[in-house]
Amino acid sequence: MSPRALIAPLIRGSTCRRGVFLLLGGVLALPYVLLVGTFVQLLSRGEVPRLLVFPLVAIAAVIGAVPFFLDGSRALEIAAARALLGVSLPEPAAGHPADRETRLRAALWIALHMIVGGLVMFALISALPMALAFIAAQFGIGAEIVARDGFGPIDGRATGWLTLTGVLMLLGLGYAVAGLGALASSMTPVLLGPSQGERIAALEARATRLAERNRLARELHDSVGHALTVATLQAGAARELLDDDPEFARRALAAIEETSRHAMDDLDHVLGLLRETGDAARTPAGTAPQRTLAQLDRLVADTRAAGLPVKVRVDGELAELPAAVSREGYRIVQEGLTNAARYGRGPVRLRVDVPGEATAPGRGAASDGPSWSRRCLEIELENALGGAARPGRGGRGLDGMRERVLLLGGRITAGPEGGHWRVRVWLPVPRGETR
Repeated sequence: MSPRALIAPLIRGSTCRRGVFLLLGGVLALPYVLLVGTFVQLLSRGEVPRLLVFPLVAIAAVIGAVPFFLDGSRALEIAAARALLGVSLPEPAAGHPADRETRLRAALWIALHMIVGGLVMFALISALPMALAFIAAQFGIGAEIVARDGFGPIDGRATGWLTLTGVLMLLGLGYAVAGLGALASSMTPVLLGPSQGERIAALEARATRLAERNRLARELHDSVGHALTVATLQAGAARELLDDDPEFARRALAAIEETSRHAMDDLDHVLGLLRETGDAARTPAGTAPQRTLAQLDRLVADTRAAGLPVKVRVDGELAELPAAVSREGYRIVQEGLTNAARYGRGPVRLRVDVPGEATAPGRGAASDGPSWSRRCLEIELENALGGAARPGRGGRGLDGMRERVLLLGGRITAGPEGGHWRVRVWLPVPRGETR
């Protein structure tokens, strides 16, 4: 092993940071050392009755042990370990108090940190000055002070041996700090790592964030995608008929303007959600209410204005649907009409059945409908297949529709049937729930 490899652990920046971490443990241990020394003196001198000292010792021990089990102490140790030991530790889960095992592990870590840190601090205070004095004696600095004493088998006047001893002491102290720091880094995840409950809480928080991101992605895809499709169709038709039918071109431009305005409202709503800080009491500025099936007429009118005929049949009161079901139903219909405009030809047949209080699920559905004993909102879209390929299982639109249906515990079927593309959706509607 080369000399450079031997001294590498002593000159690394990580060794210095780990040494600082160990010294922090010594600083934390100082009040306990002073307290122990005080009680030892009281017991040894006998000036204070022991019947009075022992209760004080018990009370002090209880008070001194409390910080070892506090969540705040564990959080401070985690912060120090991340900054000085370079260990990647997650922050303690907010609102999730540590369990007994986690508190015991943290208390053991704090105790070891204080003990090892106290030993390192004692070595620095005692051994470091001695080693420097031995080395300085070689150059005649303070040699008369060292020469008066002997140090074990080494005579105080043997400056050569004293220098060698001082160098070995410094190297040993450096290697000890490097080794103890590396050991602390390896043991930190074991004693300060997250508990099972914290891991579960972190996974749940991550799943919630992913679900929210997927929901926002679906909102953007459905609203902006529909608006772009309608605008593209309208712009193409206006370009073709600009000279022959200027009035139609003006209507197309007006439809593009209206559709774009609605898309901007939806985009503003999603961006408002992204800007939320998590404060439930704070309402994000510039957000628009989400669209529901109550705006189905406007959605159909925009689609018809784009040149796609739509035949609609609605059974039941759309305004009586629960808000969540109505919102998801609107987006499903919107995506279905967008796909029909992109890939299909001919008129679209849209059927929306709102269940009544005494209506069985799947009303008006074919035999492949769900066999649940629940009331269901049924949505069906059908149009002739066009020349372009329809979206398959990997299509983002259909995937978004499936995610919406799955979120509400419903069912969806989509695929070609006899030269037509049919999408059928069943969304459960709990009894007694209204808008």
